[in-house]
Amino acid sequence: MALAWLVNDEAQPGVEIALERLSEDGAVVPQLWHLEIRNSLLTAERRSRISLDDIGECLGALTGLPIRTDHEAGLQSAFDLAIKYGLSFYDAMYLELAKRQGADLATLDLELGSAAVSEGLLLLPI
Repeated sequence: MALAWLVNDEAQPGVEIALERLSEDGAVVPQLWHLEIRNSLLTAERRSRISLDDIGECLGALTGLPIRTDHEAGLQSAFDLAIKYGLSFYDAMYLELAKRQGADLATLDLELGSAAVSEGLLLLPI
């Protein structure tokens, strides 16, 4: 989702609305999110979709958002959710966090969204 905010060719309808809500309400992310963002930005740069300067701007933009990092990784719960729904462990970490926090989930991933609904979570409209 965050990459869709940061990289122009990843833009999708509704992402701006989710960003506005994030700016107002804040969000919580697993520690993994920070690694995924940086890896995605590096990959985009290596594919000549963005520049190294763009990466700095993107990371600066993210720093200005009210994003809180969760440090209580529910590894076993995430593993169980990954098995139950056929998710990657990484996606299951987001599902586990939303479930544990009783939070809505913002995702563009259909499988993750379906699993979240099955777990009784609300999806942010995107």
